[in-house]
Amino acid sequence: MKWEVAKSRGNVINAIRDFFKNKNVIEVETPSLSMGTVTDPYLDAFSTQYNYLDNSDIDQSQQLYLQTSPEFHMKRLLASGYGCIFQICKAFRHEDSGRYHNPEFTLLEWYRIGFDQHDLMAEVDELLSTVVKSPKSEKISYQNLFIKFVSIDPLTATFNQLYEVIELHGKAADWLYESDDCDLLLQFIFSEIIEKNIGLSRPCFVYNFPIAQASLAKECVEDKRVAQRFECYFKGVELANGFNELTDADIQITRFEQDNSKRQQLGLVTKNIDENFIKALQSGLPQCAGVALGIDRLMMIALKKSAIEDVISFPIERA
Repeated sequence: MKWEVAKSRGNVINAIRDFFKNKNVIEVETPSLSMGTVTDPYLDAFSTQYNYLDNSDIDQSQQLYLQTSPEFHMKRLLASGYGCIFQICKAFRHEDSGRYHNPEFTLLEWYRIGFDQHDLMAEVDELLSTVVKSPKSEKISYQNLFIKFVSIDPLTATFNQLYEVIELHGKAADWLYESDDCDLLLQFIFSEIIEKNIGLSRPCFVYNFPIAQASLAKECVEDKRVAQRFECYFKGVELANGFNELTDADIQITRFEQDNSKRQQLGLVTKNIDENFIKALQSGLPQCAGVALGIDRLMMIALKKSAIEDVISFPIERA
């Protein structure tokens, strides 16, 4: 990363901090290391061992994880009585590096008490307009997005109908057909066929994802087939992922257990449920909406760069 880019990057981050300061949203810091991690079968966290000597003079070892996002810790702060908060921090994901990916990256995450997903989409739009001078955004539901680009309803389509879409676009693969998993096909169609066409000239918010992709979002009251989750795309790149946050601990435990069942099916190691996070939900998480936004990808757009390595000091290959 050139010095001029580093200077511009600093200016963008300062503008982000000013944006939240003007809204009385408090900046917080939470740990990068945690005793718990995500159960999401499509996220892989880095882990390490913490070796120490306890009071009984017996060597102990605790497995710790680098955060894939500060979500669990920030929600623990919200449950303890914090108001609206934001954080700019490092996050880590054990995945391939590439044009839009680096295993260590910078994340902006914030939570707004009393907001729903549409309120938060409006604020993300405002932030993008302020920081990168983006034009006014557009919004489209996940369902209508599929109908628009691949002429199929994702909420009613059968496995064979979804696979026909994949074949039509020359993306057929045995592992997809053998999966017998509609949600996997939906995610494949979205990422490999649709995503590159979204938000090319202005930010685009895709909302109301299928309930199978709810993660930590509430289900929709009007249509229980979908969750109050959104993603923001600009220049064909996913910038942000947000939820009207689930506050029911029992439902969240069930979803974590479903994640681990999926991990078993995929031959992956299951993950312990983060008990500290669950206790926070049980104590009472206020109605809120939250979103995580990739700072490095935002920098690519703001500075008109073609790869993430152009906006960070040392990509993983040179770290």
